[in-house]
Amino acid sequence: MSGAWTVIAAVLSFAIAGLMGIRLVPFLRKLHFGQTIREEGPKWHKGKQGTPTMGGFMFIAASIAATVICVLLYHHMGERDGIPAESTLQSAKIYGGLFMAAAFGAIGFLDDYVKVAKKRNLGLTPVQKLALQFLAAIAYLVTMYFFGETTSTYIPFIGSVDIGIMYYPIAAVLIVGIVNAVNLTDGIDGLNGSVTMFAAIFMMLISSFTARMGLSIMSAALAGGCLGFLLWNFHPAKTFMGDTGSLFLGGYVCAVLFGLDREILLIPIGFVYIAEMFSVILQVTYFKLTKGKRLFKMSPIHHHFEMCGWSEVKIVVVFSLIEALCGAAALAMVIFDGGAAF
Repeated sequence: MSGAWTVIAAVLSFAIAGLMGIRLVPFLRKLHFGQTIREEGPKWHKGKQGTPTMGGFMFIAASIAATVICVLLYHHMGERDGIPAESTLQSAKIYGGLFMAAAFGAIGFLDDYVKVAKKRNLGLTPVQKLALQFLAAIAYLVTMYFFGETTSTYIPFIGSVDIGIMYYPIAAVLIVGIVNAVNLTDGIDGLNGSVTMFAAIFMMLISSFTARMGLSIMSAALAGGCLGFLLWNFHPAKTFMGDTGSLFLGGYVCAVLFGLDREILLIPIGFVYIAEMFSVILQVTYFKLTKGKRLFKMSPIHHHFEMCGWSEVKIVVVFSLIEALCGAAALAMVIFDGGAAF
């Protein structure tokens, strides 16, 4: 019966996100919350100028609401049927994770609002964004510490490794890095939502296999919310998620994998995000070292393929398949490692 709550969470989140779009998209258009397209971006993206942004509110509201409702009902039904409730720490990981994701979403909202209010595509300064992001990450880590979280992380085929006090700065940098990598993945219609939907599906499977049902419900809610959002964001997009949505997604993915104590799985599950981030780093580094030459036609790397003639739909399909393969690899590592015992 416990597995049914993951399905319910996914369906509920999908319905909330999909139906929200009926009201939210016209509302954002009425407020003139339109996206400002980068001057250095692909020229054909200029046709997207003015498309409503901040559509990420769809999956933000949907995934949080579906998670809270289904987790509470799962615990209530479990108590009635004599199933032991999850520990206080596990509950803290769920709700603390949701708050961290929401905090990143709030930072993204501030960034989007500055862009919309000033009609420019810059938003908050890099220093402002990083400072707020590190505050959100540190607040989450401090909260987990007070609820009894250890400084150990689980590495497949090796076991639990305690890295002591160094866990905290490494974890903070990892969270902020992944959040910004997810943000860079948002650049063409349907890409970030599709990639994250597949990431969430495999996080759900891993959570179920390791008997972390609360986190499984949380992952399922994210998958459903992303699918509902894609009804409005798939090419041609009627709305964009904005930094409001992309930073929330990054925080959410980190919350689930940190909740599982399997932060190392951010490498396979976050492979697409990390590739996007490193394509930017490599492009900038190569440009400076060669005094103006480019390694890619454009970065992040999805724009490189776009400049090579790939359609937006083709890029979304290929990147989603890569994400699915990487997610399957992460799941296989957990299964063959016997991770359910941890």
